Amino acid sequence: MVTGFLEYLGEVAILIGEIAVSLIKGKIRWGMVMQQVVEIGYRSQPVVMVTGAFTGAVLAAQSLFQFSALNMETAAGALVSVAMLRELGPSITALMLAGRVGAAMAAEIGTMRVTEQVDALRSMGVHPVDYLVSPRLLAMLIAMPLLIGESAALGILASVAVGTGPFNVNPAYWMDQMGKYTDFSDILIALIKGLVFGVLIVCISCHQGMQATDGAVGVGRSTTRAMVYSALAILIVNFFLTLILNVIFPAGLSRH
Repeated sequence: MVTGFLEYLGEVAILIGEIAVSLIKGKIRWGMVMQQVVEIGYRSQPVVMVTGAFTGAVLAAQSLFQFSALNMETAAGALVSVAMLRELGPSITALMLAGRVGAAMAAEIGTMRVTEQVDALRSMGVHPVDYLVSPRLLAMLIAMPLLIGESAALGILASVAVGTGPFNVNPAYWMDQMGKYTDFSDILIALIKGLVFGVLIVCISCHQGMQATDGAVGVGRSTTRAMVYSALAILIVNFFLTLILNVIFPAGLSRH
């Protein structure tokens, strides 16, 4: 099991190296990049926006239920804004994309693999990484920050609506606390996490697609593995990123 895991990490590392060489020395197909931006970014907006909005609303409600007993209702605004930017916005957006976009990448490339279209690219002198993987990575790096911004913004707006609506918190106090404890470092953390998660999704999903075998059954297995491995990688890496980035950009009272 350990040997297989290390072998898998080695294969993904090799793919990352090939992508880096492709981006530096290869031809960037901007037309394909824009097509993938539409697929990854534009078509993912509904699920990301709905998920972000209701995550912020639920977090605000649960926070207010607890803070109300302590007469600290306005603190919920700061909690939700920081949580949506530092943790929930990037993580939930990445998990949604792993399920929607990552699975599609693995299925599409896996189908090309089992039908020998990938071999056909090589026979025509086109490197599969240049043609299939690099455009998707660039598109993900473009789309991910925008999607995270939408998710976090809608989550924060939904929390404002919940706090100042059903819970009757004074909007001025709510916005004051939110502004006091939220700054550019929170946005920067969201962007850093989003870019790392985006790289993980593309590399893991494309690797699974490139390794697909055994026809339709193999494509289905690769698609499932892409979703599961991407989600696990996001959750594990998020933990270590949180520890590292919180040292660089302290949260809460420690930075005031």
